[in-house]
Amino acid sequence: MVYSFKVISSTSLFLILISCVNIAATQNVCPETVCSHNEPVIRYPFRIRNRQSKSCGYPGFEISCGSYNETILELPFSGKFVVQAIDYDRQEIWINDQENCLADRILSLNLSGSPFHGLNQQFFMLFNCSPFDYSKYGLNPIACLSGYTYTVFATSSSRFGFFLQNGISSCNFIRLVYVPVNWPLYQQILSTDFSEDLRLTWEKPRCGKCESGGGRCAGLKTNSSEVVCPDVPHHGNGSDWLPILYTLFLQMVKYCNRSSRRSGGLPESDSTVNTVPVVTVAGLDGATIESYSKIVLGESRRLPKPDDNTCSICLCEYKPQETLKTIPECKHCFHSDCIEEWLRLRATCPLCRNSPERLPPAGS
Repeated sequence: MVYSFKVISSTSLFLILISCVNIAATQNVCPETVCSHNEPVIRYPFRIRNRQSKSCGYPGFEISCGSYNETILELPFSGKFVVQAIDYDRQEIWINDQENCLADRILSLNLSGSPFHGLNQQFFMLFNCSPFDYSKYGLNPIACLSGYTYTVFATSSSRFGFFLQNGISSCNFIRLVYVPVNWPLYQQILSTDFSEDLRLTWEKPRCGKCESGGGRCAGLKTNSSEVVCPDVPHHGNGSDWLPILYTLFLQMVKYCNRSSRRSGGLPESDSTVNTVPVVTVAGLDGATIESYSKIVLGESRRLPKPDDNTCSICLCEYKPQETLKTIPECKHCFHSDCIEEWLRLRATCPLCRNSPERLPPAGS
């Protein structure tokens, strides 16, 4: 039996269904992966080259696995670095040198052409000094840049830099470098060997809010630079969307069938729908859903939580005069129509996955 979708609401439902299927499929074909045991977990916006398709990552976030299965990030103008850790919530990555001489790499570091920039950046003065008893000054030499007849030091303290250049005649100023350090900005460092990781961050794609809310950021298959935030559990594979998708499909078919019968376009028989087994999904009852408080947004679109400006069900930003509904247990807001439909199908908050309490039966 062929159905003709002539009603706007049924078409919208069909598009939502297709969108959800694409999101679930994206989660299935792009699982988390690692180069080896104890290495950082790789997922969107990063992808491992030659192991995952381009749609699994955002442009500029390619990762490779080294000869010892270490995780490698290659910067366009600075070469390869070992990835020590990735914080997807904060959108931060820690990198270091493969040859254990990060200071040498810092001298030629160029982050242009990459999506990354330093989170904490600080100026350091480098000095080349003839051998002297530096231990009594509390200095920490850069061993991999030093030799038998000279020692290299780095300091961010202008006072101590002046002392090295003028108080110790055997020290010569090399150059000033701007370093994306791992410590808070403007902290005065007497001496460092740059052995700690470089701490970088990125602005696009903005996946931090999605990740911190329990979702997993993903790119559309048709355009990996367009980002969506499927509301799936941390270790889900997308399969728990299937009961909801199936139920939405049944509702769509039934609605279109009723509309066509009223217009005389289809016979009265509803056998196609009746032969499909019914999927039972445990949702909330109508009385419980109706008891949740509603909010009508004003022009300021101000909500109790300032970051809640997007409905995580339909992924659309809230607009003035729209009606929102709040789940009382967790205070998460959604479009009223979106959350009502969701809770009829599943008795969990789309964001935190907590199960709202049901109203006691009447008369109890």
